[in-house]
Amino acid sequence: MNKKWWKEAVVYQIYPRSFKDSNGDGIGDLRGVIEKLDYLKDLGIDVIWLNPIYSSPNDDNGYDISDYYSIMSEFGTMEDFDELLDEAHKRGIKIVMDLVVNHTSDEHKWFVESRSSRDNPYRDYYIWRDGKNGKEPNNWAGEFTPSAWEYDEKTGQYYLHLFSKKQPDLNWEHEPVRKAVYEMMHFWFKKGIDGFRMDVINLIKKPAGLPDSKLAPNTPYGYVYDGKLYANNPGLLDFLQEMNRNVLSKYDCMTVGEAVHITPEIAVDYVKEDNKALNMVFHFEVMDLKENFDLVRFKEIQQKWYDGIIPHGGWNSQYLNNHDQPRQVSIYGNDKEYRVLSAKLLGTMIHTLPGTPYVYQGEEIGMTNCEFESIKEYNDIHARFKYDQMVKKGMSEEDALKWLNKYSREHGRTPMQWDDTENAGFSTGKPWLKVNPNYKNINVKAALADPNSIFYHYKKLISLRKNNEVMVYGDFKDLLPEHPQIYAYTRTTAFAKWLILLNFSATEIDAELDINAEGKVVLSNYPDYKGKGRVAHLRPYEAVILEL
Repeated sequence: MNKKWWKEAVVYQIYPRSFKDSNGDGIGDLRGVIEKLDYLKDLGIDVIWLNPIYSSPNDDNGYDISDYYSIMSEFGTMEDFDELLDEAHKRGIKIVMDLVVNHTSDEHKWFVESRSSRDNPYRDYYIWRDGKNGKEPNNWAGEFTPSAWEYDEKTGQYYLHLFSKKQPDLNWEHEPVRKAVYEMMHFWFKKGIDGFRMDVINLIKKPAGLPDSKLAPNTPYGYVYDGKLYANNPGLLDFLQEMNRNVLSKYDCMTVGEAVHITPEIAVDYVKEDNKALNMVFHFEVMDLKENFDLVRFKEIQQKWYDGIIPHGGWNSQYLNNHDQPRQVSIYGNDKEYRVLSAKLLGTMIHTLPGTPYVYQGEEIGMTNCEFESIKEYNDIHARFKYDQMVKKGMSEEDALKWLNKYSREHGRTPMQWDDTENAGFSTGKPWLKVNPNYKNINVKAALADPNSIFYHYKKLISLRKNNEVMVYGDFKDLLPEHPQIYAYTRTTAFAKWLILLNFSATEIDAELDINAEGKVVLSNYPDYKGKGRVAHLRPYEAVILEL
């Protein structure tokens, strides 16, 4: 296996709008990130992934980009970004940007030109079609809208938008689009960035002919959401390899593609080193379990992605939450009486499973889901559309809000909880989004003052990963694939063998293994470990790493 810095790295994701506000306008910014670089250095992370910071009207919080070459005014200036890049690099921290090139904002100059007339040189930068039988060109539903098509009165055609109507999809079949994207990527690499996280990158290649979905209408509006039709179409690998040849191969960089509706059988072609495309992808199979978490199914997914990717010269990513997901301890752990123990357990798992671990801001202090009292408190376009869908399907407004209060991606976007002062120390002004009321107890200041906090557990995990190749490159074996509460696995190299034991329940359990379950305790979320011989005795949400 080839050793690479991005395989050994720990990535920390920053959602700038919610991280730290430096000027009191209630919106996090780049100077706020600069302020907290020493905190991140202390934690031990190697890479910062920044959610989009480019100019944007913010219909979808920065994922609708109006200018790839400038910084969103709320976040600061290009000089602020240059300073952030310089200060991060001084601390040995790399910066990965978000690449959003499936679509732009409808306020991007390309689209303004494109919609101005049918014969404009930029017309083919986007996907325009005539209607069919007085309706849209096909039956596709959008992620944030009933239909994936929007009619444009001026030119009498529809444009495709798989997301918001203010996010028209780029036409990757048109070579000038690809050249413009590559030129923009070079601009940021020449500034000194270290890689890209690529937003919904496996949607850039549309199915030939844009056919109707053959699925029955599956939305309350009569349109069809068919993610498998939109994603991973023939020719996508050609685009990714062309991007690699023209841009990525010129730099020592890291790439991770957000890939929806994907399996390891498909993903392996995108990530195996011989194919020269991407380094790794984010898949959603684990996220699909969030409404009905099943540990046995989770283990099956991990095994499938390990077997399908690693032996073939590819690499995996490991994450449980990000800006598009609820808080991990509220979904996969226990955010009440076992919040600290279960947060440490989840961190232990993500850092010891095979692949590069991603830490989302606030995860390292065990931030939880936030209770929103009405749909009016939600800023997110997706949350509002989901609420509308559920109510149209017959769900009560109360139940729709209850669903959002468990599973909405807005939970990952509440402001970072720095201390117990007003607004959690995030801002001296009114925050753009509600601060979780539990900030009085759950905050960075409290975590740094407590030697047994989740923060210090994460710090130890990151340090262990830096100093023990077995955590990065060790072979993986699941010892109890059918056990409904215990995840037990080994990581093994020629020089070391580690056993990881995780109890995903609130009860004490004895689990019998086919290997000796005793050894030197490398790290645990309890002060001791009580396993004997081949019996692993685990208390509620116990997580232990043993060196055998």
